Amino acid sequence: MKRSNAFRMILSTLLLALAAAGGARAQAPAAEAVTLLNVSYDVAREFYKDYNAAFVADYKKRTGRDIKIDQSHAGSSAQARAVADGLEADVVTMNTTTDVDFLADKGVVDKNWRQRFPNNAVPTTSTMLFLVRNGNPKNIRDWDDLIRPDVKVIVVNPKTGGNGRMAYLAAWGQVRERGGSDAQAAEFVRKLYQNVPTLARGGRDATGIFLQRGIGDVLVTFESEVISVEREFGAGKVEAIHPAISLLTENPVAVVERTTAKKGTATQARAYLDYLYSDAAQEIAARHGLRPVNAAILKRHSGAFKPIQLFAVEKYFGSLGQAQKTHFSDGGQFDQLYTAGK
Repeated sequence: MKRSNAFRMILSTLLLALAAAGGARAQAPAAEAVTLLNVSYDVAREFYKDYNAAFVADYKKRTGRDIKIDQSHAGSSAQARAVADGLEADVVTMNTTTDVDFLADKGVVDKNWRQRFPNNAVPTTSTMLFLVRNGNPKNIRDWDDLIRPDVKVIVVNPKTGGNGRMAYLAAWGQVRERGGSDAQAAEFVRKLYQNVPTLARGGRDATGIFLQRGIGDVLVTFESEVISVEREFGAGKVEAIHPAISLLTENPVAVVERTTAKKGTATQARAYLDYLYSDAAQEIAARHGLRPVNAAILKRHSGAFKPIQLFAVEKYFGSLGQAQKTHFSDGGQFDQLYTAGK
């Protein structure tokens, strides 16, 4: 009898302990959502605001887990330097491959980053066009109008932002595309920068100089900035002018392995960039003036992307890396032409 009572007491104690443990587990707080930081270029903020919302919803649906995305935007090159200096980005989404190559050279991202995602890790492309004030008071139609003595041009400093490098290379390359020599291209670029009253730090800074401060007659910027301007400043403030010839620009992406290895976020970072190639994300990109790499979706939005004779960087500059050394390194071609123009 005593043994039976003792057994019942032990069993009761075990059952109570198990119940308490189960209750504790049931009441334990859910794991905190993983947070990723996307470090990106200046004029992509509106696109990624919408993209992030779509990705978070899709990720929750597929995995049942919450995820949070933080953003950082500035000039592409400035952002790359910040990441190299220790800013803990989980992913970078830039507007020039040289900025990602810079991080690869620093050991921050994998040297084979181009092979990590489709289309050489380029989910969207763009080109450079002109924004003029409503009514186009200076009657600006093509590149030659930008070197007229009565026209002031707003561009990004190519030493601080990919937007500026692409504008410079587009201006140079369109001369070559028309049959001109490098010497003629250099003279055209010198005249263009002679018409630049101030160099902007990044794409959004350039837009602010042009619209908020009212400086300049034309802004050379990415095609996607047209939609951003209309959303931020209201429709009817500017008109988009599509030059006959312009540069095909690429928007590369990469996982920042230095950070993801430390935080344990490699899987989530990969999922974030993979989703850029989904039909849903490609549609969002098109609505923001970014050219989808999905041919069917690009065709669906052909009305928004006017035909322009586009040339690739490789045609006249070898590669962006070579262009960086020749034109944008300290004392390079840009420094010489900008100084001569002033």
